[in-house]
Amino acid sequence: MGAPMAANLARAGHRVLGHDLLPELLASAVASGVEAAGSTAGAAAEADVVITMLPAGRHVLGLYQKEGLLAAARPGTLFIDCSTIDVADARAAHAAATAAGMRALDAPVSGGVVGAEAGTLTFMAGGGGTEFAEAEPLLTGMGSKAVHCGGPGAGQAAKICNNMILGVSMIAVSEAFVLGESLGLSHQALFDVASTASGQCWALSVNCPVPGPVPASPANRDYRPGFAAPLMAKDLGLAANALRAAGIHAELGLKAAELYAAYAEGAGADQDFSGIVTTIGQHAARDGEDSA
Repeated sequence: MGAPMAANLARAGHRVLGHDLLPELLASAVASGVEAAGSTAGAAAEADVVITMLPAGRHVLGLYQKEGLLAAARPGTLFIDCSTIDVADARAAHAAATAAGMRALDAPVSGGVVGAEAGTLTFMAGGGGTEFAEAEPLLTGMGSKAVHCGGPGAGQAAKICNNMILGVSMIAVSEAFVLGESLGLSHQALFDVASTASGQCWALSVNCPVPGPVPASPANRDYRPGFAAPLMAKDLGLAANALRAAGIHAELGLKAAELYAAYAEGAGADQDFSGIVTTIGQHAARDGEDSA
């Protein structure tokens, strides 16, 4: 997602220095107006604002400290981490940046690759109000909305709560389509009703898990990822860890984490998270055969 985000900043008139470990992603960004930096430290040394987008908290903390990103930047540089990571890791990254004389925000995103390319992402930010005010024009240059959620780690807290809602709702929508089909209801008929009734939600109206009703949904592209199932599994795992740590009994959130972990390790390893509908359908068919 970092490449289209950087490209949108460049198109908005900002000078953007970028680096990625994958040459093809860096080349794509350069083709969109980003200047290639020889290293992350080299990019940080010239930047007023450093934006990172990485898979996990250990990568963020490693890049900040072990790989010298904080040491390379000028004092007072604003660090914005757009990764989705554990709240504790986000707070540790913020503390490390502050100790190094920098300023920091955690600002994970919602909207997937499609949203990054279209510039329609929602950013949820944690950190100081002054830092957020400085970052907001950049965030809205990459997306359509930025919300200041509170202090360090609050952006990550909002992200895992949001994605727990999304994961649970996608499973519910998928189960409804499988049930509807078994009862002789067409996908289009169920969509036409639910999308304008009390069952309406993003998982249905934008990322509909069955082919047909929403032409732009991954279901019409063999479930090629917009938001990959392993990423949903990661986010739900973070939510499950937070639930357990807080002692909150949340059956649906924990069950969704379990189902997506299994799906991502199997058939969904290279599919969009909405592809879980196929697994639900297969389980329903097997259960029907077993009971016959």
